[in-house]
Amino acid sequence: MRFIGTWRAKKTGFMILAWCLSGLLSAWCESTPPNQNVTEEKQLMVGPNQAGSSGEYILLPKPRRIQFLEGHYACSEKSVLTIEGVDRDGTRLFEKIWNHLFPPGGERPATHLRIDPASIIHKDGYRLLVDQNGVWVTARDNAGLYYGLMTLRQLQRQASPSPLIPNVHIEDWPDFPSRGVLLDISRDKVPEMETLYRLVDLLSEWKINQLQLYTEHTFAYRNHPVVWQDASPMTPHQIRALDAYCQEHFILLVPNQNSFGHMERWLKHERYLPLAEMPEGGMDLCAVDPGSIALLGDMYADSLPNFSSPLFNVGCDETWTLGKGRSKEATDKQGVGRVYLEFLLKIHELVTEQGRRMQFWGDIIMQHPELIGELPKDVIAMEWGYEDDHPFAEHGQKFADSGIPFYVCPGSSSWNSLIGRTDNALGNLRNAARNGLHHGAIGYLITDWGDGGHWQFLPVSYAGFAFGAGVSWCYDSNTEMPLARALDVHVFKDSSNTMGQAVLDLGNVYQKTGVLAENNTLYYLLLQHSIRGGIEGTALAGMTMENLDAASLQIEQIKKAIQQADMQCEEAGLIRQEFLLGSEIALLALDLGRARLAAGGVGTEQLPLEKRNALADKIDQLLPEYRQLWLARNRSGGLKDSAGRFEALSSLLRAGS
Repeated sequence: MRFIGTWRAKKTGFMILAWCLSGLLSAWCESTPPNQNVTEEKQLMVGPNQAGSSGEYILLPKPRRIQFLEGHYACSEKSVLTIEGVDRDGTRLFEKIWNHLFPPGGERPATHLRIDPASIIHKDGYRLLVDQNGVWVTARDNAGLYYGLMTLRQLQRQASPSPLIPNVHIEDWPDFPSRGVLLDISRDKVPEMETLYRLVDLLSEWKINQLQLYTEHTFAYRNHPVVWQDASPMTPHQIRALDAYCQEHFILLVPNQNSFGHMERWLKHERYLPLAEMPEGGMDLCAVDPGSIALLGDMYADSLPNFSSPLFNVGCDETWTLGKGRSKEATDKQGVGRVYLEFLLKIHELVTEQGRRMQFWGDIIMQHPELIGELPKDVIAMEWGYEDDHPFAEHGQKFADSGIPFYVCPGSSSWNSLIGRTDNALGNLRNAARNGLHHGAIGYLITDWGDGGHWQFLPVSYAGFAFGAGVSWCYDSNTEMPLARALDVHVFKDSSNTMGQAVLDLGNVYQKTGVLAENNTLYYLLLQHSIRGGIEGTALAGMTMENLDAASLQIEQIKKAIQQADMQCEEAGLIRQEFLLGSEIALLALDLGRARLAAGGVGTEQLPLEKRNALADKIDQLLPEYRQLWLARNRSGGLKDSAGRFEALSSLLRAGS
């Protein structure tokens, strides 16, 4: 649509030329035999994002080249599937997929699948043609066939309940070879298997091809039960089952185990305390203790055989105490960067012994750019950053100059937000894609964390997942996607076109509060991080009664829209409850802010007794529903810690009552 819009803004002569070319293209497409190869010259005639009278169709991601043709194809109960160029296992899989998408007994499209590397030059690329005779999907590989079917599914979804699918010609392939989502399962939510399966269904339809479950202590290591016994961990059997399910959906399940920093759930136990950098434990393993590498070797040998992925993310980010404890002597002699690198190289040896390729977070090595060139050339640096102005360009240039392959890793901006940070998320995701492409990143990983007790509900992340899936597939086609409409069509299935915009608007209320904190929102600052102390001179300095009232009013208005949305997706009731409860918790935070302002900017524990009790009562009223909604998608492990943060605030408010 941007392509046509550009031409319409030109002079009349250019408008006529554009429409003439469009008409010639339509005539060519209609006269092309279904199985005839399309030459590169003819592909280039299909301008980016063109649409005819069927421009109301929303595809996620939007294809690179699309031309809607005249007419529709009518599905039939007698339609069949034909497959060419696919081996026996692949044939069985695509028969299963087709029957799932178009169940027997209903109206189905006559579908012809064909692998043809000679005509489709891009990995994961496909050509989809729908005409009066049926559907033809031609691809370079099995993944491309799958993506063509997912595009067909989205077209058919919008034609429903009619059996008519619009005639269309699509040429499509991805910008980034690897397009992933990372889900934090360590702070504190470990999803139920059904939740993970549903997420794989959703992400694979959007052409995401990698999933990482960020793990600190939530894998059931055979030799370390004390670490995970209360965490409802992923078991080896469950990992193997999820891995198989991912393979059927052309997603690579990449193991992810933090291996240096963020090890506090291990180091708090007496058995592992001697391996800590700091005498009291803390977050970091001691880099100069041979026992640290021995522990990691045991962990890797236990967990990695359950994954089919050749990749392994070892983490190693935010090692803030390195050189401040047991490794101080070594870092004083060699430098912090050198000690970090030597430990990373030992981890690399372990990973190589397991036959895997190492991914690692690039934040620490980026602080020592002179050492980047010493990294093994087979590692993959994961460049993460979560604000819309993160220097992906500068950091990407450094990795590119050193010859180290890297991913860009933006975030969904859901964590520490309760209800999202929409504009920051879209800016961050767009920035990562643009600069990742410019500097040759080989992958794009959307991260979704659970900091602060994982208070946000999973659907808060859907907007970020969807937009990131789009810009990582084809940046030019998706950077200005109609995201609200795409969410309504492909997530919420809301014919009233209400829910998508409501979710995006809810995620922008944080801007009205007057407090814009990095990687955070006023809601979290009030409920968790700034419970004590006055307001002046803190991150809450921009908070005013006017701003809090404006934010509260907008949340109340959005709640009404959410209640009126006509969602028809399978989880409609649950999703509605989740967004409404998230809104209520945000309103609670704003009430707390108003109370502190009204009392002269005092700390929470200094508020008048009557107000403290009222706020504590509200928390106690919300907690039962919070626990219920947690358990609707997640295991019980971690709930105690997460709910305990609310309980601690309630206790603080009631102190001295």
